[in-house]
Amino acid sequence: MQKMMDETEHDQMVAGIRAGVLAGIPPRALDLTLTRSAIRMLHSHSWSIDKVNTVHDLVVCLEGAGEYIVQDERIRLAPGMAMLIPAGTRFQGRNPDPDKVYAGLAQHFRLDLFGRHDLLGRMRHRRVIRFSRWPMIGPLVRHYRATAPSGSTTLMMHHAFMVILTEFIEDAFIAWSTPGDAALDDAEGLSMAITMAATQIAADPLQPGLAERVVAAAPYNAEYFRREFRRKLGSTPAKYQEFKRMEVAMQFLEGGFSVTETAHRLGFSDSYYFSRLFKRHIGISPRGWQDQVRLRRDGQWPRGQEDGQVIYPLREGG
Repeated sequence: MQKMMDETEHDQMVAGIRAGVLAGIPPRALDLTLTRSAIRMLHSHSWSIDKVNTVHDLVVCLEGAGEYIVQDERIRLAPGMAMLIPAGTRFQGRNPDPDKVYAGLAQHFRLDLFGRHDLLGRMRHRRVIRFSRWPMIGPLVRHYRATAPSGSTTLMMHHAFMVILTEFIEDAFIAWSTPGDAALDDAEGLSMAITMAATQIAADPLQPGLAERVVAAAPYNAEYFRREFRRKLGSTPAKYQEFKRMEVAMQFLEGGFSVTETAHRLGFSDSYYFSRLFKRHIGISPRGWQDQVRLRRDGQWPRGQEDGQVIYPLREGG
């Protein structure tokens, strides 16, 4: 029985390890603006809509069903499903069920990168998703809907909606797309390209050769791009991917996997080589990391880490 419980916990832990589509984007680079308060949808059978919004609109169904036509695509939303209507897109909607109320949440917003680039415009994504973690996100959506002020937006709303929106992006994301009109001689364009490259690497660091493919896809000379990437982030794209792989390893080790199991899950056939690479990036061995995890669980912070500001690789004796 204990073995079955351990295996279940391990499976749950593995399922929970995902760096995230937005993992490589610095928090301060994103600017979320709620352009109006949340719309508490509560629509009878007589409800219908036909409009175009100047900003993005995320619609989440909580009860009943909603039928939409968006760019000639027919969509039916059921509880636990969400739809993104991009800015400038005409849509029509109605409640198809004469016996049930269609209830949910609609939020108008902008999500800009570096204050001027529409982040959603930089990616290909599904228009409609069913939240993969609805048992977690559903109560948050209900709370958000119930507590949002009628005529204004608040700091708490921004933070809560960012969680909801991030979950949507994680489930809807297909691939990053780079506009062909990127200004190669513009410093902001270069910063954007580096951020997008780091984001792609951080989102899937276990993919072999990803760093080099990202460099090859950037609209810059490869050596120049590697140099500027290192100047901005402190490491080359390849080393950045190595470190992100070690971050995943830290999660596996913290979850109770052995060094050999962790190495295998990260694609290393040689656990000794993995251990050397881990120590190079993190500053201690994989077993040393597990020891530190146990110390923290017991409330004993390793020396030098009491304030929670940890810089890798860790200093000897820190």
